[in-house]
Amino acid sequence: MLWIKVAHVLFVIAWMAGLFYLPRIFVHHQEGSNAGEDVRRLVTMAQKLFRFSSVMMVLAIVPGTVLWLGYGFNGGWMHAKLGFVGLLLAYHGQSYRYTRRLAEGQTIPSSLYFRIYNEAALLLVIPILILVIVKPF
Repeated sequence: MLWIKVAHVLFVIAWMAGLFYLPRIFVHHQEGSNAGEDVRRLVTMAQKLFRFSSVMMVLAIVPGTVLWLGYGFNGGWMHAKLGFVGLLLAYHGQSYRYTRRLAEGQTIPSSLYFRIYNEAALLLVIPILILVIVKPF
């Protein structure tokens, strides 16, 4: 089971790297657009990063599910953790919508919005880490 934990943690780290950087691409796109710069490359970068992040998400969920089935659904901390993971999946889905809108040339929120949006993923990851490591209940 330890190797499965290693795989799970590795893929979660890769997934989070994508979710942490994608909003920064949105920020640069918005600021570049406002400055009249060519931002087509940023659209391509966002699409590729989102695809990578999605693959890492699936690869994180698979060993996570194996661990869950292997160790069981014990403790309130697991229920809470899965709730936060659900919110993280919703965040991932919203990032997809922004990426798609960007690729279609539709308007997306301001760079300030995406600077704040960028912090939401971290605010979801912190309680997940606390719940997994401390198991407070």
